[in-house]
Amino acid sequence: MSSGNFFKHVPTLLLGLAVAAILLIAVFSFQLNQTETAVVTTFGRPAQVTEPGLHFRWPFPFQRIYRFDKRIRSFEGGAGKLEETTTSDGHNILVGIYVDFKIGDVEKFFVTFENITNAEDQLNSWMRSAKNAAFGQYRFNQIVNTDPKQMKLTEIQNLIREELVRKTAGYGLDIKRVGINTINVPKTVSEKVFARMIAERKLVADKYIAEGNSEARKIRIEADSARTIRLADAEAKAKEIRAEGDVEAAKSYEIFQKNPELAKFLRKLDSLREIMRGRTTVVLDTNTAPFDLLKPGAENLGATK
Repeated sequence: MSSGNFFKHVPTLLLGLAVAAILLIAVFSFQLNQTETAVVTTFGRPAQVTEPGLHFRWPFPFQRIYRFDKRIRSFEGGAGKLEETTTSDGHNILVGIYVDFKIGDVEKFFVTFENITNAEDQLNSWMRSAKNAAFGQYRFNQIVNTDPKQMKLTEIQNLIREELVRKTAGYGLDIKRVGINTINVPKTVSEKVFARMIAERKLVADKYIAEGNSEARKIRIEADSARTIRLADAEAKAKEIRAEGDVEAAKSYEIFQKNPELAKFLRKLDSLREIMRGRTTVVLDTNTAPFDLLKPGAENLGATK
């Protein structure tokens, strides 16, 4: 082969070498993302790899790569994720919980469960057991109540988490938190709950009504007392005014006793003033009182003798 023909095939050779290098890198290496962790098995013996980036390996069947997501997962349970459980006082309730967890030790996790499906199947069983045990320690009114101070849901969540942490120890799972996402009651229980809540509200309403009636009676008693005092004061004032009037009347009576004719004259004037108050035309005998005052010389009737 001439040198000219050789140089003609150099690009093709370089391309082939590049492709071969890429294939070798792909076969003898693997890459982990920031969110991944992995287990590398060498003839079935696992070794943990957690650092992100490019790593070298022997091709299959010498080594195999098992990748896992190391981010926190939220798991609500599989079958039976919403099921009945019993409180300490014998009430049935429907409860659903969730668990936030992550793979803490990927090598232990792989040896125990091999994959996330098997892990969640086992975790579901542990969740049901821990949930029933925790709710069974509390009364119904500590779970369902209108008074937040009597509810113990936070304590129940902590109990379930502690139990799950204990059970998953050594399996490579890291339990972050446990929460209650559903609490419900069967229809037969809900009717009893509503009846009890109505009775409790009625007791509170009756208490307020009794307090209102007591306050109303107190106000009425105070009003009646104030009325009695005011009436007594008014009666005393009236008697005082009446006494003053009687004194003044007695003075007039003394004058009238001394001059009876003057008294008659004044009485007739009062009567005439009352009768003739408006525009009135009257035809009467002037001998009839009090019109006898209209007779000539009547002005001397009241004169003092």
